[in-house]
Amino acid sequence: MAGEHLPVQLACRVLHVAESGYYAWRSRPPSNRLVKHAWLTEAIVGIHTASRGTFGSRRVHAELGLGLRIHVSHGTVEPLMQRAGLHGLPGNRRPRAKHVTPSVTDLVERNFTRHARDQLWVTDITEHPTFEGKVYCAVVLDTFSRRVVGWSIDASPTAALTTNALAMAIGNRSPRPGGTIIHSDDGVQFGSWAFTQRARTSGLLPSMGSIGDCVDNAMMESFWARVQVELLNRRRWRTRLELSTALFEYLEIFHNRQHRHSALGMLSPVEYKLHPPPVA
Repeated sequence: MAGEHLPVQLACRVLHVAESGYYAWRSRPPSNRLVKHAWLTEAIVGIHTASRGTFGSRRVHAELGLGLRIHVSHGTVEPLMQRAGLHGLPGNRRPRAKHVTPSVTDLVERNFTRHARDQLWVTDITEHPTFEGKVYCAVVLDTFSRRVVGWSIDASPTAALTTNALAMAIGNRSPRPGGTIIHSDDGVQFGSWAFTQRARTSGLLPSMGSIGDCVDNAMMESFWARVQVELLNRRRWRTRLELSTALFEYLEIFHNRQHRHSALGMLSPVEYKLHPPPVA
């Protein structure tokens, strides 16, 4: 009230506060708690900005502890973010499709948990418009660390798109023959001769979920939903080159090296590869 240029004497009388107490409060230096919260808020704003505005309180809390070695409770981080007007991005739920009888063998059967790298890869395609036309992106994901091990971007959803992504994954990881499953949905690109032949000649074990059932490839569906929320739907893209560049930066830099995944104990895929938890 006094800050709104009301007489101090009148304001104190209305609020039943002693004038001496008001002047003592105004001249008192900031408490240690206020100073600490101001310092924490500055760190939180930096983390949120570095995450491209995608991190919510859980991932900000993880980055404070695991990345900056600042140990503070989650109950402190959440209200500080609220006061600073910061929040994470909401999820992007997709409708569940009807289950259809599988056309080929499903070697995964919705169990995506693996205890070592290169035991199970999952792959899928997404598309997104630009003013020049659509951009298509195929990704190969290692389910152990959630790391993107292969990707390809093109202006059309051909078999070459998926085969190139698979070839990058094979070149990056050199999987042991017969030791890696490559799992996809029943799309025509993944059933093509080029993709199947590339997988088999490299010693991979092809696997497909049933037709139209996104749960059979749930890890990839979850991955693409997060990409839509954190990158694709946040702006309108002018050119294919602009979107392709943004996808490259998201996959190789943000997702693999910076994004903290709750399923990995709030580590990034690169960190998880270096420091995996012991197998019970």
